Amino acid sequence: MASQKRVDNKGRILKDGESQRKDGIYRYTYTDANGNRHDIYSNRLVPTDRAIKGNRDGLSLREKEKEIQRDLADGIKTQVENKDTIISMFEKYMKSKPELKGTTRSSYRCVFDCYIRNTIGNMKIAKVKYSDVKTLYNDILYKKKLSLGSLKNVHHVLHPIFTMAVRDGYIRINPAATAMAEICKSHAKYLPKKHALSEYEQTEFIGFIRDNPRHTFWLPLFVTLLGTGGRIGEITALRWQDCDFENDMITINHNMVYRKFEGDDMMKFHIVTPKTESGIRTIPMLSTVKEVLMSEYTRQQEYGFIEFEIEGYSGFIFQNQYGHPLSSHAVNNAIDKICDEYNSQELSKAQNENREPKLIREFTAHSLRHTFCTRFCENETNVKVIQEIMGHADIETTLNIYAEVTNEKKKSSFANLEGKIKIF
Repeated sequence: MASQKRVDNKGRILKDGESQRKDGIYRYTYTDANGNRHDIYSNRLVPTDRAIKGNRDGLSLREKEKEIQRDLADGIKTQVENKDTIISMFEKYMKSKPELKGTTRSSYRCVFDCYIRNTIGNMKIAKVKYSDVKTLYNDILYKKKLSLGSLKNVHHVLHPIFTMAVRDGYIRINPAATAMAEICKSHAKYLPKKHALSEYEQTEFIGFIRDNPRHTFWLPLFVTLLGTGGRIGEITALRWQDCDFENDMITINHNMVYRKFEGDDMMKFHIVTPKTESGIRTIPMLSTVKEVLMSEYTRQQEYGFIEFEIEGYSGFIFQNQYGHPLSSHAVNNAIDKICDEYNSQELSKAQNENREPKLIREFTAHSLRHTFCTRFCENETNVKVIQEIMGHADIETTLNIYAEVTNEKKKSSFANLEGKIKIF
């Protein structure tokens, strides 16, 4: 005699694992891949059922069953057993990356704490949808009014968290996979273009520093930045032993940052090695760079060499006016003050001379690196040489700058052809 099938209060046959409580709520019991039993509930058996009065309407039991069976078949943790939030997954991700340098680790934590932890951080990883990520990104752009560059930093933290969750079987797809690309595409025309100083701007900037006693202190640093293309942290960390004046070469093999690393009580200076092997390199010393460095060496012989030591490193070339290490923030502040003073004087001169002022546009210390690279691309055709000198890990970075420069040269060249080629 066949066993009697269980039915619900409407007389419908219930499948294996299904049951109905006295209050009308349906339950489905299943076993996960690890042999653990789980229960899910719904107030409806099938999508066409009317929800029980007073109960929140959601997926029917059969719809939930279908999702669970699909997850089990694909080796994905079901939503019932998947309790991890974005916060807990972030901590798992950070533990899985012991190779991250202190600077990167502290940057990731700072970005996560500022923009993710208190927004979508407590969402279960399995519940996060593409629309949640897109909403977060739009809020950062429009409500917090941050730049696209800042948003990219958020994406660089969030995207790999979801990637790890996919690889570990927590979720099927990465909900952040295309969000950043779509925003970049829609905002491309609004992005401020990274610009190099014109030859006029760089000449006026350096000349103003050289000829102004209030600013000559900064001359060796800015000439070295502009003449090597080094990153700000690489140049502020430069030591006398890194300079070979006999062979006119500068060795770049470490970087100075002002950060709060894990375990630090406050912000302080650290010395870190380059993230990639391409960051370790030698740069030929231009005569102008050698001249200012030799002049600074002579000055320090008379007044004393810099005494501060950072994590075993000493013999630094550059310091601020109080004898302390230089942060990028301090250097950028100096640039702003110098340019403000220059532009103020230029505006007065232009008014007196009844002409349009030629002002120096706003820029940062990184712009000097971009300026060097631009000048280099204008005079060098071997892209691999440019890549090696700049310390670019990715040739695409070099190619993008090179293409931009060569396109400008093409336009300039064709401008000179106007009227000289007799077409008709």
